[in-house]
Amino acid sequence: MRILILAASAAAMLTLAGAAQAQAPAPADIIKAWDKNGDGAVDKAEWVAAGRPAERFDLVDANHDGKITLEELTQALAAMRQRQGGAAPAPAPAPAPAPAAPPAGGAPH
Repeated sequence: MRILILAASAAAMLTLAGAAQAQAPAPADIIKAWDKNGDGAVDKAEWVAAGRPAERFDLVDANHDGKITLEELTQALAAMRQRQGGAAPAPAPAPAPAPAAPPAGGAPH
């Protein structure tokens, strides 16, 4: 019985971990939310203001120019997922085009 409970608990934790990863915001959304000066990147002050540890900034700022770009954040998040044993999610598909409007006057009879 104890093994069954442990197995069920482990399965539930794995399910929750996958759901949390699936709900993680996209890197572009993170940059948009944290980029307070609108320059398209996150500087160290913006990083810290977003509640991130200052000492981790340099780990993400791959070229050490003092800004984290979308590409740097995307790469850092993918590397983190790989270290945690998960695969990086596939990019979201492009939205489908809107259906064409019917011609004026309706369809012919």
